[in-house]
Amino acid sequence: MTHVYIIGSKGIPAKYGGFETFVEELTARKTSDKVLYHVACLQEAEEPLHNGAQCYGVKVPNVGSAKAILYDRRAFLIALKEIRSHREPSIIYILACRLGPFFAGLVRKARKLNVPVYVNPDGHEWLRSKWSPMVRRYWKYSEGRMTKRADLMICDAEEMERYIKEEYRRFSPKTTYISYGASASEAVSKEAKERYAAWLKAQGVEEKGYYLIVARFVPENNFMLMLSEFTEAVTDKALCILTDHEGKPLYRELMEETQFDADERIHFCGTVYDRELLALIRRGAFGYIHGHQVGGTNPSLLEAMAETDVNILFDVAFNREVGGETCLYFSAEPGDLAVVLNGLDQMSAEEQKALGDRAKERIQKRYAWELIVAKYEALWEKGMSS
Repeated sequence: MTHVYIIGSKGIPAKYGGFETFVEELTARKTSDKVLYHVACLQEAEEPLHNGAQCYGVKVPNVGSAKAILYDRRAFLIALKEIRSHREPSIIYILACRLGPFFAGLVRKARKLNVPVYVNPDGHEWLRSKWSPMVRRYWKYSEGRMTKRADLMICDAEEMERYIKEEYRRFSPKTTYISYGASASEAVSKEAKERYAAWLKAQGVEEKGYYLIVARFVPENNFMLMLSEFTEAVTDKALCILTDHEGKPLYRELMEETQFDADERIHFCGTVYDRELLALIRRGAFGYIHGHQVGGTNPSLLEAMAETDVNILFDVAFNREVGGETCLYFSAEPGDLAVVLNGLDQMSAEEQKALGDRAKERIQKRYAWELIVAKYEALWEKGMSS
């Protein structure tokens, strides 16, 4: 039996968030009887045993942005304590690069127990404008320290793996690529369909009569660009935006810069955590617009490709890697997205469906959760036999 300790998510059962969903799927879809997962959970573990995984709570004080660092460190130390007690083959897998200054010492403790430490670098967190310059410098420093000391860097995008190898080639990091996953469309309940009908009515839109954006409300997701371009497009479709915008200064900035509030087509719809409802909202959209530009395989893009026929992505390497020839692309050039949107009004239903079929096929062949879980389980087995 190999014990795999997963550190860095808020825990399971997953409520929302990419890492939480990843851990949920990894544990729920486990096929190997040779692996036992242990999942760190922020504060108390809601369910001590979930999906067959042992969940352990990690209590940390609310110390601002340092809280996540303290959480990861304590979770690591608890994992080491457990490993000392059972003395069975174990791996520690850390999601995101927050532990930089403490990582060398923690790895030394793990190696005394013959425990390899793997790290998922996530995306370019140090480029996110939501962080202050000091925090961004810390993220970059921490990424370097953890890349230097990790036994393996597991990158969820080929582009991220290339970056790690090139940026830190002086450390000769050992890397591998295992993507994030997505689920193909599944049947939904009658109750979910009723909730979707109510949602459409509340937003004042019709099925296939709206474009959709699902994203965290941060500048690097290009809300300014997408709203500016949409107000210039002549499409009669609405734009529904699912995001946590309430009380955020960016909302006022967008209003002042784009005057989107004068455009009756644009609807800020808040957040939706109901997974069945969210799947139907994606499925019922005429098209999905994806403005993310900062690193990694983005979960919301995979989920859109699994549900929505027409996907329109900001043209950066990470998005091209995922979407390939199954998606449309726009740049930051003025008028570019508006031209794409105007052209889509001329696309036939058959062309839209063909585009969607190719996207769904790409998800099934490259990103299906079953494939991702199998790769991880093979990695755990390889890691303990090497």
